Amino acid sequence: MSALSVENLNDEGYRQLLDELDQRKERNIVLDCEPERLEAIVAQVISVGKHVHGFHYILAHLGFTDIDLEKFQYGGANVSGFQIVDYNHPLVVNFMQRWNKLDEREYPGSDSRILKYTTALTYDAIHVIAEAFQKLREQKFELDRKGNVGECLANPPVPWSLGIDIERALRLVKVEGLTKNIQFNKQGKRTNFTLGVMELRANGTKMIGHWTEKDNLTITSDDLHGGNESGIVHNKTIRVITILDAPYVMYRKNRELYQGNDQLEGYCVDLGKEIAKHVGFTYEWSIVEDGMYGARNPNTRIWNGMVGELVYNRSDIAIAPLTISLVREEVIDFSKPFMSLGISIMIKKPQKSKPGVFSFLDPLAYEIWMCIIFAYIGVSVVLFLVSRFSPYEWQRDDEAEGENGGVAEPPNEFGIFNSLWFSLGAFMQQGCEISPRSLSGRIVGGVWWFFTLIIISSYTANLAAFLTVERMVSPIESSDDLAKQTEIAYGTVDSGSTKEFFRRSKIAVYEKMWNYMKSAEPWVFVKTNALGVARVRKSKGKYAFLLESTTNEYIEQRKPCDTMKVGGNLDSKGYGIGTPKKSPLRMEVNLAVLKLNEQGLLDKLKNKWWYDKGECGSSGGDSKDKTSALSLSNVAGVFYILVGGLGLAMLVALIEFCYKSRSEARRMKLLAQTLIKPPAPPPPPPPQYNTGGTGGQNPVGFTYKEGYNVYGTETMKI
Repeated sequence: MSALSVENLNDEGYRQLLDELDQRKERNIVLDCEPERLEAIVAQVISVGKHVHGFHYILAHLGFTDIDLEKFQYGGANVSGFQIVDYNHPLVVNFMQRWNKLDEREYPGSDSRILKYTTALTYDAIHVIAEAFQKLREQKFELDRKGNVGECLANPPVPWSLGIDIERALRLVKVEGLTKNIQFNKQGKRTNFTLGVMELRANGTKMIGHWTEKDNLTITSDDLHGGNESGIVHNKTIRVITILDAPYVMYRKNRELYQGNDQLEGYCVDLGKEIAKHVGFTYEWSIVEDGMYGARNPNTRIWNGMVGELVYNRSDIAIAPLTISLVREEVIDFSKPFMSLGISIMIKKPQKSKPGVFSFLDPLAYEIWMCIIFAYIGVSVVLFLVSRFSPYEWQRDDEAEGENGGVAEPPNEFGIFNSLWFSLGAFMQQGCEISPRSLSGRIVGGVWWFFTLIIISSYTANLAAFLTVERMVSPIESSDDLAKQTEIAYGTVDSGSTKEFFRRSKIAVYEKMWNYMKSAEPWVFVKTNALGVARVRKSKGKYAFLLESTTNEYIEQRKPCDTMKVGGNLDSKGYGIGTPKKSPLRMEVNLAVLKLNEQGLLDKLKNKWWYDKGECGSSGGDSKDKTSALSLSNVAGVFYILVGGLGLAMLVALIEFCYKSRSEARRMKLLAQTLIKPPAPPPPPPPQYNTGGTGGQNPVGFTYKEGYNVYGTETMKI
């Protein structure tokens, strides 16, 4: 322990010295000065927050109870000192009774019931002087009032001749006073006296031992450092502090119909019942007044919230979602964690993406579909080229001729269109009426079949998941996503372990997030979790809230069911039950928590308050049935392709019909012109003879008429 001497320093000097001690990590301090200076130092110690757990002070003066240590009393520091006046000593008790009977008007302050050690020493000093002169009088010692007065002014001064006798008489005095035994050694120093050793407790000061010149320090109390004096928790009413935080602790509906502990419900309320049942104590719930979990003021070093209630012994135990942390563990004790958790990200739940008309294409990425198309065209071209170069794909002329004089087949079946048809049939796993004959062509077909086998199998495997599950596109998936963007703001509760985690973190991502949060405009921190959740819901996806995963999961199950947890936990920690330092409750509560965990009751309680009472459903039961059925919108694109294909086929058929009809008509016209010739001109008419008239005579003896031949039949008229 390092000694500290403070002399001739003003108030600013005290603060500067205390800051220097804090920088040197000095925690054991001895204050040795007069009471007036000591009170000023104590005030400065409290103002800079050095009166909390972890600091040890020894007040090296004889009136420990004379100093006002009320503020020191609840700070948590270990404060010890000495007391020369024992208020339980019979002489002191008798003196105080006579003191209180004095007239206050004649002796101001006589009714204050305060006997400071300086007053007691003054009283004992007068008592010693009176006793010494009484002895001198008994020895018939008479003082010469005149003496050698002028000798005091001599150079060098000459001692008073009677002073030696008076000094000798004082050294021989041995009496019992308010400060117990009074006697002096040969040097005139007080000897063989007793000092009480005092310690500051949350409930006041207590004498824990004594110090004597012969035996030095002797500790007589078995209860050191402010422990629970009774040490008994069974059949005792315990003060339980907690905080309103759903679903851990909540007021019942119509709570005015209930009394006492029955007004509360929740996870921690049920946990408290089970712990009380195992430990065997009765308890009384109380809600922390300031609504805080517990943090230390950086200026005054005073703890607030539930931690402050335990540090200053205003409560016996804290059953609440109280995070176990280093700074809290320094001032209070924690049980084993009853729940494990971590910091998580809450965002507003995005709208479910409606399935597209061509959602059946989603199992494969856009790049894969494009590669498949290029592969299809490439395989068809390679197959065409291979078939052209390979002689085994060409047929002989006699094989090419049709049987029985039929139409001749082409000498090579794998033209460009047949190659495309073969590749398409293989990809659709339907086959084709033609197949390669050459080894090179079969190699192309084999690798293409293997390729289509893998592609179709992969597509089929992902098709069910993509068509049956409605996906939500989340803009944030992890803390890295938050750190890399600035469009979505994010923050934490302004006072709590989550903010402290980011402030102290040395991980690059979390340091970047902390630098953003502390300088963001507008302010991203909120006072409570409820305000943070409300901000997430109102921000339309522009604010993410960082909070503990258990609370995040609970809010996700509450109406209006518009928030969700994304990503994993950023850290790992636990909730524990807090007790004051050295409390006998700690061990029994610890054993009770372990037993409840082994029995599975802790998990049962969490399921009860998180999911059984949830308002947004779960992933089982009805939801499974809903996701297993496809809607028309999921496969509408397939029907569109079918209808489009049928329409295209009819259009192509019509075009083919028109084209074929026109071609056939043109061909028939040419054929008709070739086969049909124009009729030959008629032969010239035979010569005509004139039989009419006189003297005309037919050489054969027939008579002729105009227009008739000789046989009397009609002839062609020219």
